[in-house]
Amino acid sequence: MALRATKQALRKEIKRRLNALSDEEKQRQSVVVSQKLFRHPEYVKCRRIAVFLSMNDEVRTEEVINNIFRCGKSCFIPRYDSSSSHMDMLKLNSLQDMKTLPLTSWNIQQPAEDDSSREDALDTGGLDLILMPGLGFDQSGKRLGRGKGFYDSYLKRCIKHPKGKPYTIALAFKEQLCQYIPVDDNDMLIDDVLYEDDK
Repeated sequence: MALRATKQALRKEIKRRLNALSDEEKQRQSVVVSQKLFRHPEYVKCRRIAVFLSMNDEVRTEEVINNIFRCGKSCFIPRYDSSSSHMDMLKLNSLQDMKTLPLTSWNIQQPAEDDSSREDALDTGGLDLILMPGLGFDQSGKRLGRGKGFYDSYLKRCIKHPKGKPYTIALAFKEQLCQYIPVDDNDMLIDDVLYEDDK
């Protein structure tokens, strides 16, 4: 149980750092991170991409979603099942489509439970790239989520898909970077973390 306590303490510390950021600063860093993403070779070559709809303490993804449609890529967004750690990535058909999505109790938009008309990424061609949310990240690809395990269990399902595991990129504020994140066997590593650095 020590691992859980360590993670909880770290979540609290990162939330404290994020709460101290102004909306302007979050927006500024989001632009920097988005520009880095648009130049990333995995983003440039991917056709099918999953992206999270950002909450207030996450890098803003509106500009990323705009870019996905501008580049003619297929955009998939999460639908979380709040009673379990199950998540599906369902196709977002257009920017207009996004405006009609219902809000969940977590105040994030997602396709409705009874919306069966959308293409499910894993039922069709799988995914090339997943943009990963999270609370904290370290340089070696370890990620601290919110404790529900949605993305870890989804990546395990992707591995079983004929296409295999998609490339994973985390979008982060620099305040979310940690020296070290404690993980266990269920925690999946991510391939790359994009944040504003001095480069």
